[in-house]
Amino acid sequence: MKIVLQEYILKIFEPRSLIAVFALVLLGVVLIIMSKKTVYNTRTLSYGALSIAAAFVLSYLKILQLPNGGTITVAGMLPLFAFAYIAGPRAGIAAGFAFGLIHYIQEPFPPVHWAQFLLDYPLAFAVLGFAGYLRKNIFLGAVLGSILRLICHFLSGFIFFGSFAPQGMNVYLYSLLYNASYLIPDIIICLLLLAIPNVRVAIKRLKLSV
Repeated sequence: MKIVLQEYILKIFEPRSLIAVFALVLLGVVLIIMSKKTVYNTRTLSYGALSIAAAFVLSYLKILQLPNGGTITVAGMLPLFAFAYIAGPRAGIAAGFAFGLIHYIQEPFPPVHWAQFLLDYPLAFAVLGFAGYLRKNIFLGAVLGSILRLICHFLSGFIFFGSFAPQGMNVYLYSLLYNASYLIPDIIICLLLLAIPNVRVAIKRLKLSV
């Protein structure tokens, strides 16, 4: 009985189980935020649909496609950051969640685990909407959303894709470097576009119109 209990405890606290719990908790947080009563007008819903469509189109404009997943795009995250800035975090999280599901349909890859699917698709893009919590500074908001997305991919990477790491390389370092190698250039492109005054002015005008 003692041995069975020890084995059960070890299974609960093994890395894959802990990541699965984290994914469920994060999913719960996202769904709670999304479910809070908020009334969106037609214009806000239209902007949300357009941001998802724009992110979908930009995701096809690939600068570099990594062999094991991950892409440097032409500011593919920017429409979602802009929408979170315009409509707030709840709407931004909902739009990101929806885009994550569409993104999976766009390039379906058989998930190795349900937690991996959640972390790499709906949750990874839903957390971009957290940029809306820093609406006073759209640059910091975009950085926050990108860091949260990196965390999702990092956790998925070292648990479910650690076997791809070169022999002798630490799997944590591998996952961090691999995912940062495409996300950092992607966010830099977004920030460079946000640095263009006309882009910021256009986004701020849309915010005022909501």
